[in-house]
Amino acid sequence: MKRNFIKQKLPAFTLTEVLIVLVIVGILVLLALPNLMPLIAKAKSTEAKLQLEHLYTLEKTHFYEKSKYSTDLANVGFIQEKLVTEGENGQANYRIEIVSASTTAFLARATAVVDFDADGTFNVWEIDHEKNLREVTPD
Repeated sequence: MKRNFIKQKLPAFTLTEVLIVLVIVGILVLLALPNLMPLIAKAKSTEAKLQLEHLYTLEKTHFYEKSKYSTDLANVGFIQEKLVTEGENGQANYRIEIVSASTTAFLARATAVVDFDADGTFNVWEIDHEKNLREVTPD
């Protein structure tokens, strides 16, 4: 028994119905996105905090060995990951730098290279020799 499937009508959605649903979903996403941006920025700032705490540990180790803090990231053994702005293989959202260092103190900073919520403000975090981690510029 051979059936003619070409003439038989199958129940399905029309292209117009599918497009209307996609437009409605798109509008709902656009309405929800501004409320989610602070959460996205907060999640991304975790990277800065972790990197600065790692740098703090490296600086303390360097201090115990040499009796001074260093201003050179390579000197303390910190390797800056490739930034997202440096090409397709970049993953780091923050540029890490040591602002100042002496025999008694240091100050390190993580500056975002991406404006997470597109408001023109880049997120900045700092840590000092006493492990005081603070957000200098919120995004």
